Amino acid sequence: MSNMNLYSRGDKTFVILNMILIGIFTISALYPFIYMASLSFSSGFEARAGNVVLTPVGFTLEAYKRVLSEPMFWVSYKNTFIYTIGGTLMSLAFIIPGAYALSRKQLFGRRFWNLTVAFTMWFHAGMIPFFLNMRDLGLLDSYIGIIIGFAVNGFNLILLRNFFEGIPQSFEEAARMDGANEFQVLWKVYMPLSKPAIATVALFCIVSRWNGFFWAMILLQDESKIPLQVYLRKIIAELSDDEEFANTLQSAAYSFETVSAAIIVCSIIPVLLVYPFLQKYFNKGILLGGVKE
Repeated sequence: MSNMNLYSRGDKTFVILNMILIGIFTISALYPFIYMASLSFSSGFEARAGNVVLTPVGFTLEAYKRVLSEPMFWVSYKNTFIYTIGGTLMSLAFIIPGAYALSRKQLFGRRFWNLTVAFTMWFHAGMIPFFLNMRDLGLLDSYIGIIIGFAVNGFNLILLRNFFEGIPQSFEEAARMDGANEFQVLWKVYMPLSKPAIATVALFCIVSRWNGFFWAMILLQDESKIPLQVYLRKIIAELSDDEEFANTLQSAAYSFETVSAAIIVCSIIPVLLVYPFLQKYFNKGILLGGVKE
């Protein structure tokens, strides 16, 4: 007997409508990526004519050959990896001990410090004060400025703090009976038990760093230090109006549209490769870290 036969007519209607809505949402989420991938594999003539809708038209790899032959593309790609890997490790180095400290009931002024962290989620000093602060600290136009300037996010800190608070005290008490100090409790008890939450925070940091665009554009002037997203913006927003540049991207094999699409596809591939390895921790981490016991 089919499982659907166990439902009433109302339940069947709900399940069917639910599946339709989920299908529509899935298609709406996947279509932009499918379209950009199809556009990047299409010929320049078909892309300019607007004939690409779902699948590649006039399949060709010329757009990727053009992109991968640009030295600046590889420089910006390298910079993005530096900012992403370095920034994620820096973020975890600050967030993990910070979340552990905020989860300690014996922390002096614990309520005040927690409210201070939450306050940063609602209010921000503003663009100009932040820029002036980065300038006065000598962090403009530098790798370390991008890596350390955005190391801590209040949401990630509170998420991990909530997970730490949900770990039974008996584990910590057993470790302290064996003579463990504060650092050993964090390293040998809390961190191994918090892999789902830490993986979730790491994924948030990776995606945020990889897609980092606005402040990198503001703080970095040296083109040899810009990340991939800023390089893409430079091509789309600035060079699209450059007639000489536009002429170099107009041929039957590729066009400005297909080259831009190829860069976008290349920029998202690393995140798609990393996500499956962290996805198994993601749901559990966001659920347990987002609800305080």
